[in-house]
Amino acid sequence: MKRKHQVVGHSVRKIDALSLACGKPMFVPDLVPPGALHVKMLWSPHAHARITSIDTSVAEAMPGVKLVLHHGNVPRVAHTTAGQGFPEPSPYDTFMFDHKVRFVGDRVAAVIAETPEQAAAAVGAIKVEYDILEAVLDPHDADREGAPVIHDQPETHVPIPVPYEPEKNVAARVGMDIGSIDDAMAAADVSLDHTYATHYAQHVPMEPHVAFAEPANDGRITIVTSTQVPFHVRRIIAQTLEIPVRQLRVIKPRIGGGFGVKQEILLEDVVALGAIRTGRPVYWKYTRAEEFISARTRHPIETRLRMAATKDGVVTGIGMDCLSNTGAYGSHALTVVCNAGSKMLPLYRSPNIHFTGTAVYTNLPVGGAYRGYGATQSSLAVECMVDELAEKLGMDPLQFRLKNHIRSGETSPVFRALGEGKAGVEQSIGSCKLEQCIKLGAKEIGWRRRGRPENKKGRYRTGIGMAALMQGSSIPEIDMGAASIKMNEDGSFNLLMGATDLGTGSDTVLGQIAAEALSTTIDKILVYSSDTDMTPFDVGAYASSTTYLSGSAVRNCAEKVRKQILKVAASMLDCKVGELAIADAMVAKKDGTASVSFADVATHSMYASDQHQIGDMSSHITHKSPPPFSAHFAEVEVDTWTGAVKVLNYVAAVDCGTAINPKLAEGQTEGGVLNGISFALTEDYRFNSRGVMQNASLMHYKIFSMRDKPPIKTILVPSYEKTGPFGAKSVSEICINGPIPAIANAIYNATGVRLYRSPFTAETVWRALAEG
Repeated sequence: MKRKHQVVGHSVRKIDALSLACGKPMFVPDLVPPGALHVKMLWSPHAHARITSIDTSVAEAMPGVKLVLHHGNVPRVAHTTAGQGFPEPSPYDTFMFDHKVRFVGDRVAAVIAETPEQAAAAVGAIKVEYDILEAVLDPHDADREGAPVIHDQPETHVPIPVPYEPEKNVAARVGMDIGSIDDAMAAADVSLDHTYATHYAQHVPMEPHVAFAEPANDGRITIVTSTQVPFHVRRIIAQTLEIPVRQLRVIKPRIGGGFGVKQEILLEDVVALGAIRTGRPVYWKYTRAEEFISARTRHPIETRLRMAATKDGVVTGIGMDCLSNTGAYGSHALTVVCNAGSKMLPLYRSPNIHFTGTAVYTNLPVGGAYRGYGATQSSLAVECMVDELAEKLGMDPLQFRLKNHIRSGETSPVFRALGEGKAGVEQSIGSCKLEQCIKLGAKEIGWRRRGRPENKKGRYRTGIGMAALMQGSSIPEIDMGAASIKMNEDGSFNLLMGATDLGTGSDTVLGQIAAEALSTTIDKILVYSSDTDMTPFDVGAYASSTTYLSGSAVRNCAEKVRKQILKVAASMLDCKVGELAIADAMVAKKDGTASVSFADVATHSMYASDQHQIGDMSSHITHKSPPPFSAHFAEVEVDTWTGAVKVLNYVAAVDCGTAINPKLAEGQTEGGVLNGISFALTEDYRFNSRGVMQNASLMHYKIFSMRDKPPIKTILVPSYEKTGPFGAKSVSEICINGPIPAIANAIYNATGVRLYRSPFTAETVWRALAEG
């Protein structure tokens, strides 16, 4: 009989909750050493230009200025800023500083001075002459005949064998065909062919990018940074500065939000080189405007979608063609557009599947990793078209989804065809409770109310929409995580791991996994994470991997330590290991005649007999990427006079396997949903004709706050994923993908107007209503 979990599945308090609530110094700005120098950057005012001359002599002579960095005095090493596994699937198209600037907000020169004010004054004294070039501001113009080439430097290349055509402004291409979508469309009883588009958005973490570097007495450099990927930071900075990896130590303290934008290496090279050259600590924090313009964004993607079905509602073909705007650099270009297909196309069974993804360079802000990572963009197309197709067939869209969605024991050819820069991994679905998610969510939202005619009259009209979703858990056969555990004399354990807690509570979740496997309590697990000198390697927090990948490493390690405890206890009790059982931090004979505590075992191993340290290390690489599933439902009210859309109620039913910490899983879901509602309704980048962002402030770029939050109900639908730690899958990304299609479908249900481009601002909706 399966043992009931004592720690896993319980909403224990976050291990850092009290410290955070009390305002303890835990973030990068709290830890800056006294006497640190400050960085200010001169950013490009032009979307596309060559630097013909740069004169920093006046700036260098100004009070407090210690160093000015620019393309003429730093290493010229092509690299990517994308924090991905090596060799990265992103092009090496970036230099620390370059003689060409490619978007408004690109680096020109950095000033390092005693105070921020002195650094800013010196930035204003730098004299730069530019040869202004024609800019590409529309992704449809990127590969046209005669278009200006954005990356014409000879060093640019991709470190893995994937299509890359910088001479055509193509940063990535990917594609696959199973059967024939054209034949399926021709033979279909019903078919649809539409184009959908999603927009630029920024992650807007409360804490912008921030880092400092400090020289150590032994000649090494310690970088303390708000990052999701400390080990990738170490490797890429060593590459960029042409120094040994061993010269760098990277520490990640607490992070004030990441959401993918801190999977990028954007500040650490400047502060590290500044510390090396000045022998002083160097500190740099982005302003909010810099975060909007010069950090990273969600890739805008235009998706042409085709679907075919029989008259009884069986999908016979799905074709998806994505055009992604990667901006001025190709960070995550291939993998985001690839995931637009790989995370949504398997959701519905089909014998004919087509996909192409093209990511193009433009002279606009740079795309990067953002929670949802491609699936957010393509979910709008897939889930809106499913609704349209069901309507054309005269079917309830809920029933259409139930009839066609993938189920446990089934597979999709997409899993093998689309990987991360190489072929994917063939896999069948282990755990899937999407049917239950759909039914429970529909009941909670009141699905049967959606057709009431009295809700579709007058100025204010209400409607209900839904979306079905799937994502993934880690990048199989590519990413690795590791953990180590050692036992202390009082029966407590040190858990060291490279996994990165972004505020998601992963330190707590992984501590719970260790405690469960060791049959102890969470307070006996002392967690230390994300220090490249002290903790084992981990790729970091991305790709919905931490619980599934890093959690498996923690469980494997804990199981090894558990065996060591039993072996020592057996010698103490003069019996065989098989005669013992562990429970509640005690080892006892199964016949109940004798027992020893964990403290007794640890002390005995260290001081009494066969002295040794009880402890171990484990690494883990995943061999599949089991999808979490979810069904989202939105009820909206549309003001037909103004176009304003108000979300009245939102329900998210999610199958994430075993929820290791249910409250944290609910918190992740509700936070992602609110993020997605904000993305759907209010967030947008506004550019002028020269590619300058016009609304780079929270005054003019509206994000939802708790004051805007509608009622959000999370329903955790338990399943058991046998390949995950204690049955767990991922939960933190899938939740952001639902609002944009669910709200679009709800607006249609309320008004009869179908929206194909986001965001659904009041102006956009009003114009669509006016056009009928």
